[in-house]
This record gives sequence, C-alpha cells and structure tokens, in this order.
Amino acid sequence: MKVKIDIDCTPDEARSFLGLPDVSRINEAMVDEVVRRTEANLESMEPEALMRQWSSIGGQMTNQFMEMMRQAGTTPGSGKGS
Repeated sequence: MKVKIDIDCTPDEARSFLGLPDVSRINEAMVDEVVRRTEANLESMEPEALMRQWSSIGGQMTNQFMEMMRQAGTTPGSGKGS
C-alpha cells in the first residue's frame, strides 16, 4: 500500500509549521558579506598577476607529476649489481 501526500506551502510556511527558526536575515547578511568580500578581492586582483600565479602553479604540478612518473617507472633493484 502506498500513501502519497502533497503539501503545497511556501518555505516560510513549512519552516513555521515545523518550528524552525527564521534565518532569512542571517542568510541575507552572510550573502551580502560574501558579495562584499568577493568584490573587494576582484578589484585588488590584476588579470596579469592571476595568470602568473596560475601558470606557476600549473608548472609546479607538471613537474611533480613527471617526477612521480619517473619514480613509478623505476623498479627497485634495477640499478647496478642486480
């Protein structure tokens, strides 16, 4: 046996019915702060500086990957005297 109940209500009505607190003001304050910080950081970052930073990280990751591949390709005991 299946029972299906559809409840048509707004999020505010559901929150009130379930006894949950209204966090809309806190949510708005947090979103405003995230937007403010994001805009402040975007204004301080130059595209050229971002590209230099990203390309240096990419180069380091490539070097680390290549070193890992070299180590994986070297079998223990493959040196002299084996």
